[in-house]
Amino acid sequence: MSDLPPLQALRCFEAVARLGSVTRAAEALHVTHSAVSQQLRQLETLLGLALFERVGRGLRLSENGRLYALQVRAALGDIAQATRVLRVRPREGELVVSVIPSFGLHWLLPRLPRFSLRHPDERVRLQAGLDVQDLLRQGGADVAIRMGHGPWEGLSQQRLFDDQLLMVAAPHFRGGRLPATPAEVLACPPVRSAESWSPWCEAVGLPEPPPLAGLWINDSNLTIEAVRLGQGVALERLSIVHGLLQRGELVALTEVRVPYPYPYWLVWPTTGARRAPPAAFAAWLAEEVTAYQAELAERAGGGVIPPVRPR
Repeated sequence: MSDLPPLQALRCFEAVARLGSVTRAAEALHVTHSAVSQQLRQLETLLGLALFERVGRGLRLSENGRLYALQVRAALGDIAQATRVLRVRPREGELVVSVIPSFGLHWLLPRLPRFSLRHPDERVRLQAGLDVQDLLRQGGADVAIRMGHGPWEGLSQQRLFDDQLLMVAAPHFRGGRLPATPAEVLACPPVRSAESWSPWCEAVGLPEPPPLAGLWINDSNLTIEAVRLGQGVALERLSIVHGLLQRGELVALTEVRVPYPYPYWLVWPTTGARRAPPAAFAAWLAEEVTAYQAELAERAGGGVIPPVRPR
C-alpha cells in the first residue's frame, strides 16, 4: 500500500479532471481553490510527473493524466459502491424489504405498524426499488415486493394478489361536476402514466383518447397527486388508490374495472444464507392480503366500491 496516494489528493485530481477547472472542483468538493491546487501539486510530486498541462490560465490533462484519471475514477467508484453495499447490509435483527415505491407508500406503509406491534423486536428497513436484481447483489434486501409475470432467475416467488385498474378523479374536479358515463370520462383531461388505457376503453366500447392528449407522468405517485389536485382523470391500480377512495380524497368515476396485467409477488433470493422468505413477515403479509381482499369484497357488495360491470 506504499504506492497509494492520499485519498483527498485523488478526489481533487478526479474532480479537476472531470470538471476541467480547479474552481469548479473546489466548489464541488466544498473546499478552497488553494486547497485543491495544493493537493494537485502534492500528487504530481509523489508521482514524479505532470498530470496537467498549463494552458494560459487554465489546465488541460496530459496524456499521463488522462489515463490516470480513468483508472482513479473507476477505483473511487469501486470504493463508493463498496461503501453503499456496506451501508445497506442488514444489521442483526433487521429485516430489509425492497418495495415498489407506489405500493410501499399507499398499501404497505399504512399496514406496517400492525407488523411492528406483533413483532416489536423485528426492525424493518424499507428500500424503494423496482429492479428484482437488487436482491441478487451482495448486501441487498432480504425480501422484495414486485410486479410482473416471473419467474426471475435466482429468485423464488410467492404470488400475493392480482390488481385492477379503475378511473379516478378528485371529488372537487371540475367544481364537483364529475363525469357520470365512460364517454364523459374520456372527454375529460387525462393524466396518463405507464398504464395502458386500451383495456378500459375496450371494456366500455369507446376509442382511446389521442396519444398526445393530456398530462403524461412516468411515476404513479406523481400521477395520483396530479389527480388529487384536480388536474384530470387517471386510470390507476386499485391497490394504490384504495385508501384514498376510502378517505374521500379520490372518487371512482364509473363501475368499470379491468384486470391489471401484472400480479404482485413476494420474491427472495434462492441462494445464500436465506433460502426462504422471512417467515414472520411472509405470514403477516399473507394475512394482510387476505384482509384486504375480504374488505374489497365486502365494500363491493355494499356498493362503496362498485364491482366490475362494463357498460
